[in-house]
Amino acid sequence: MIKKVVSLILILFLIGAGVVFYVNTKISKETPKTTRSNPVESEVQVPDNTDELLANIISNAKAGKIDGKTNITVGKTTMTDITKEFGTPDQEESIAQGTFLTYSNPAFAIGTKHAGSIFEARSYDSRLNQIHFESILETLKKPTSTKYYKDQNVDQIILDYRLSKTYELKFILARPTNENPNPSLHHTAVLLINGNNPSGNNTNVSSNIDNLLNEMSLNEKIGQMILSGFYGPTYSGDLKNLIQQYKIGGFIFYSENLKDKNQTVKLINSMKSANGSNSLPILFGVDQEGGRISRLPEKLGNIPTNEQIGKRNNSNFSYEIGQILGEQLKIFGFNTDFAPVLDINSNPNNPVIGDRSFGNNASIVSKLGIKTMEGIQSERIIPVVKHFPGHGDTGVDSHLDLPVVNKTYNDLKHLELIPFENAIQQKADAVMIAHILLPKIDSKFPSSMSKNVITNILRNDLHYSGVVMTDDMTMAAIEKHYDLPNAAVKSIQAGSDIIMVAHDPNKVRAVFKAIQAAVQNGKISEDRINQSVKRIILLKQKYKIDNNKVPNISTQKVVEKTNKLLKK
Repeated sequence: MIKKVVSLILILFLIGAGVVFYVNTKISKETPKTTRSNPVESEVQVPDNTDELLANIISNAKAGKIDGKTNITVGKTTMTDITKEFGTPDQEESIAQGTFLTYSNPAFAIGTKHAGSIFEARSYDSRLNQIHFESILETLKKPTSTKYYKDQNVDQIILDYRLSKTYELKFILARPTNENPNPSLHHTAVLLINGNNPSGNNTNVSSNIDNLLNEMSLNEKIGQMILSGFYGPTYSGDLKNLIQQYKIGGFIFYSENLKDKNQTVKLINSMKSANGSNSLPILFGVDQEGGRISRLPEKLGNIPTNEQIGKRNNSNFSYEIGQILGEQLKIFGFNTDFAPVLDINSNPNNPVIGDRSFGNNASIVSKLGIKTMEGIQSERIIPVVKHFPGHGDTGVDSHLDLPVVNKTYNDLKHLELIPFENAIQQKADAVMIAHILLPKIDSKFPSSMSKNVITNILRNDLHYSGVVMTDDMTMAAIEKHYDLPNAAVKSIQAGSDIIMVAHDPNKVRAVFKAIQAAVQNGKISEDRINQSVKRIILLKQKYKIDNNKVPNISTQKVVEKTNKLLKK
């Protein structure tokens, strides 16, 4: 009897399993496959009018509009038109791109610069939440680019579709997760292509970069990947040798190299003349952060520390500080500023960052740091944001020894990386890598020599495609623990584009020869060298770096501008 019951149960189970298999097979054939990992989310019903909504969004965006109701055309509608039709905005905010005005009825926002035409319009129409991440991808396929934005309040994915030579359409949603793989649309944005670029010149890059690379010798390429220091305030035989024989692509200046404006301009002009026959112009860089890290000589006005700027927490003020820093550098003949500092000063006992940081709040550091970066860019000076992946929680000065930070990648993502990730989304041009050992990420090599940090995190995870530059490799953090020439090779293997070797020309030459040998013996491919040099060429072309002589310009106006700003 028991055997019969067991047999009957087994038969019923097999019949039931067959029915379930048939039903599941039938459903899988009739339902488009999606990559959902959450069974609850997979039951979301996409409204029937999603296709129509998307079609309207796309159609309007091609004409520079966010919808058919507000009658705003990006690039044509002016602030006068907006004020006349919609009155005073409900909210006004200054961020990296410009000033954004938000209206609640209808729900939209517009971005403008100097009360001129509109460079961006955003729609917050409540119907947009009927559209989901997967339906956008199914309708529009692969986006032109995918970006991310994160602060302490939001974690977003931005799908960017270039619709024409004029307009981009962006879909902004919560970043998909295992718990919510198919988030709803939060808002859309229509932008003028390059309308958010303050310098307005980032598309005017030469189409002959590959030809230029092919014409350059290996030695010329290696020279471009070194940023050198030197001794003294005068043009010397060492400098001539570095420029004409080693084809060094950039130089960092310290206080010992800078006595006054006339001397600095004369020195830079001499270096430009020596570089006249080389393929590419030189990067002339200096640490001009404001506060105690201000290398330029003469009394140029007391730029406050970033800590003081952070306490003030005014975006426009930060932008104007950036502009002044850019103006100062331009007058002296520089084209690169190793600033702003994006480190979050989370450790009050930090011996090297301190008041160089905008504060201990990721949102404030992001906002003010990016505005300073934008201000520097507006003067056609290259800003180098630093010190990736974050030097704010160190207890050791990397000038003196190698700091160790026992944080996981997840720890960094929730604090230190936030300002850098946001700066990258706002088109940061150059990132400086710190000398920090992070044992939970790379137990063997510091960040400036770590493939996990430079390639896996910065390049792959944060989608950064610009120039990566090391902090000075002659600092004790490196030289005390590693052989300098070998460390430079390891840094390039890890993903660095420019190796900074400050102070000593002999060390510069040793690093050059080590890189040269590494290419010759196959440790570094020439294709890898070409990748870095191409980024460097693009950067120099974007900012129109050249060999033209620096004119003799008075500092009086920038001093007056600085004093006027500080009185506000």
